[in-house]
Amino acid sequence: MYAIVDFKGTQFKVEKEQKVQVPYLGDLETGSQVEMDKVLLLHDGSNTIIGKPSVANAVVLAEVIEHTKDKKVIVFKKKRRKGYAKKQGHRQKYTQLIIKDIK
Repeated sequence: MYAIVDFKGTQFKVEKEQKVQVPYLGDLETGSQVEMDKVLLLHDGSNTIIGKPSVANAVVLAEVIEHTKDKKVIVFKKKRRKGYAKKQGHRQKYTQLIIKDIK
């Protein structure tokens, strides 16, 4: 069984006991529950239910595992023959969830 959910403007294909990286949820602590109610598609082996725009009464329950940062991305800007060079780094925050149940 899997579902496609729209969570914080991004679509994810999720299955039970799967780990998913979602945009940072700073207001939630580790171990707290997250309810995703915008289920766009639900597939349970033989039946597929497509929402218009979302499936009614379908909910995906998840638990927060940890808040971490992604790998560093280097941003390098340079203008030739002008003596201008600028190097910056950025690490995007994200939250890791584990899918507990699809109802």
